[in-house]
Amino acid sequence: MTAATRADPGSAGTPVDPDAYVARRRDTDLDAWTRTVVRRHFDPVAGSPYWLGRAAQLDFDPRDITRYDELTAFGPFPLDRLREEDPADLVPLAVPRPLAGRVWDSGGTTGTPCRVFYTPDMLLHRAIWRRWSFVREGFAPGRAWLQATPTGPHLIGNGVREVSELHAGQVYAVDMDPRWVKRLIRAGRLAEVGDYTTHLLEQITDVLRQGRVHYLNTTPALFQALRQRRPELVAALDGVRLSGTQISGDMYRTFTAALEGGICGLTYGNTFGNAACLDVERDGELISYVPNYPEVTMAVVDKDDPAAPVAPGTVGQVRLTVLHEDLFLPNILERDQALRHRSGHWPSDGVANVRPLQTTSSAPEGLY
Repeated sequence: MTAATRADPGSAGTPVDPDAYVARRRDTDLDAWTRTVVRRHFDPVAGSPYWLGRAAQLDFDPRDITRYDELTAFGPFPLDRLREEDPADLVPLAVPRPLAGRVWDSGGTTGTPCRVFYTPDMLLHRAIWRRWSFVREGFAPGRAWLQATPTGPHLIGNGVREVSELHAGQVYAVDMDPRWVKRLIRAGRLAEVGDYTTHLLEQITDVLRQGRVHYLNTTPALFQALRQRRPELVAALDGVRLSGTQISGDMYRTFTAALEGGICGLTYGNTFGNAACLDVERDGELISYVPNYPEVTMAVVDKDDPAAPVAPGTVGQVRLTVLHEDLFLPNILERDQALRHRSGHWPSDGVANVRPLQTTSSAPEGLY
């Protein structure tokens, strides 16, 4: 069975052609898609309970929205609601109840985790875009992977299933608790952070030293530590895929040199939406990403005016909008900054050279 005809990872075995799926998504008119999503969530009978409750508090009728740019009328989405609301209330009633599936958590960097429910269609969307980026970056199907990332309640851990079911891979896994690391950092217990990092590296080393793994999926910080402690294991890999915001040009050059010809694939995102690396230019001086369109879009906006996009090539704050038929989250202000990036190869804006807005002891990045 080829990757293009494997079962849909999010539904009951429905065949899917990933390449055709991506082509359809990229051809989607964003204004038309916006109308579809907003009207679904605000349908008086079948809409999502959260948004139907919010409708009475708005000074406009959301069903009058006709263009993507008009979503700024909602203002920044209050993430605290995702810490308090029942995740099911953000899913339209058009999705049959009782809901069956996974509730996923954010990393909890700034407090109690945010939680969202992913329907099978949402998991499919994420998985197919991830498979698209694997192919584009050169990761071959039918290989063995080691997934050394958060698992449990964290969506990145679903990568085990995505690799195995859509890229015909065998997957080893090492668990990682990002909340514990961040708690240690907040408390100034840096020696214990080092102990925990060593604990993770010992597990990674135990798998890699057997020589059966082709690709490693992990975070930049953990890969950096592995490169420093066991460079021979890094050099033996056919590639690594890194997820996080801490990728500088210097790190990229260091990593590619350490891989000795192996692939260094990159992705940027979180529990709400992902972006795949589009290009690495000038030996890592420009690293650009494009969101999993049209269900995920990104803008780079003025830090003092989140409704105002900055000029292309200018640095600003990342603003994420989630436009799934089953989850609508407009104008999430991320804790990241980036260059606004335009590419003739993509139907929407991308971002480049992503960095945290600021890293503090109260909001640490940890092993990301």
